[in-house]
Amino acid sequence: MSVFASLVERLADLLQPLFATTATAAAIVLFTALVRLAIHPLSRAAARGQKVRARLAPQLAELRKKHARNPERLQQAMLDLHAEEKVSPFAGCLPSLLQAPAFFLMYHLFSSGRMAGHTLFAAPLGDNWTDALAHGGAFGPAGLVYVALFAIVAAVATYTYRRTKRQMADAPAQEAMPGMGAMTKVLPLLSFATLLTVAVVPLAAALYVVTSTLWTAAERTFLYRDMPSAGVLATPA
Repeated sequence: MSVFASLVERLADLLQPLFATTATAAAIVLFTALVRLAIHPLSRAAARGQKVRARLAPQLAELRKKHARNPERLQQAMLDLHAEEKVSPFAGCLPSLLQAPAFFLMYHLFSSGRMAGHTLFAAPLGDNWTDALAHGGAFGPAGLVYVALFAIVAAVATYTYRRTKRQMADAPAQEAMPGMGAMTKVLPLLSFATLLTVAVVPLAAALYVVTSTLWTAAERTFLYRDMPSAGVLATPA
């Protein structure tokens, strides 16, 4: 934790001439970008894997039909097919899993009070939305910071929702997967769950989430630009 705090403080010191009192908040945004840049190769690999799985969809449908009464044979056949194509069915989870430690470190660092005194404009980085409501209300100095964050997340979530719905509509071959009908209804709505996260965690962690959400939306738009039905099973950040 001390190493992590030192890294944030060093970044804040570097950004101090440009951002003055909001240098620590800017350091969190920069740190988030560096984390996402570091795992970008894994995101590219996950995108390649998703494209291969989309290409294999007809073969997977045949396997499900052939081994419908033998789940063990079906699982082994699907694993063999993925191995033959040199793609992992779990590769898409790695970028999200690797972000988790950075998020929790940010959460504990600022919720512990060690970084007390740092703010984003009028909002302390260790406080959450409830604290902002208690000190000036939803449209008070601190509340307006959250209004801006909520607006950003809502805009990205709406974009992701529409894109995911369109992608799922363009991927009828995947409807044969067990449980896909229910997932088609629920998955697009998961983008809006980020609003709840931003509201309940310390502002420092919320900044991490918002920056990562923006990065994810831009990254997936770029990586899946040549594949309309790709990425439909990717979990929103």
